[in-house]
Amino acid sequence: MSGSSERIALVDYGMGNLRSVARAFERVGRDVQLSPRAEDVRAADRVVLPGVGSARDTMSALAAHGLDDALRAHIAAGRPYLGICLGLQVLLDAADEGGVGPCLGVIPGRVERFPDSLGLAVPHMGWNLVKLERPHPVLAEDYYYFVHSYRATRVAPQHALARTDYGEQFASAIGRDSCVAVQYHPEKSQRVGLELLERFCAWRP
Repeated sequence: MSGSSERIALVDYGMGNLRSVARAFERVGRDVQLSPRAEDVRAADRVVLPGVGSARDTMSALAAHGLDDALRAHIAAGRPYLGICLGLQVLLDAADEGGVGPCLGVIPGRVERFPDSLGLAVPHMGWNLVKLERPHPVLAEDYYYFVHSYRATRVAPQHALARTDYGEQFASAIGRDSCVAVQYHPEKSQRVGLELLERFCAWRP
């Protein structure tokens, strides 16, 4: 496991389910620092970005605090990053919600709504199988809990780490280098979610 002295920053941008994620880390014996400050993100050993809602609103909130550039710098420095739900979507190039808006541009791809033509309820909500495209130290093939109306599209095969079927196959986990992100919610996924957080804390990319 990683050293308990490591600084794990949970990015507080005024939106999202921060408390439930913080409690999940506490359950696996890790303290996290909830911080809205870019300098804390830049100084952290590990960064976690959770969130629910709109990718565009999230990007606006991040940019208002300089957190967008701080996140890019953290990832570029090769330090571990875990994105949860919106924390996955903002890694991509752009989001199609209320008009196209830019995201962090760390991984090529788009954020698009599930099409009505699938004939399924939107949001996609509940337990679903996450199937790995290839082994990854943080991820495991299992059932996890989802709540989302938008999903990652146009993600290159080398960045799509896992896929899930909801009327179509979509990338439910993406990543590159020291960056990994999941569309599902580990903090809502009981034992398998806590095990994912443990693996993230132990990960040495």
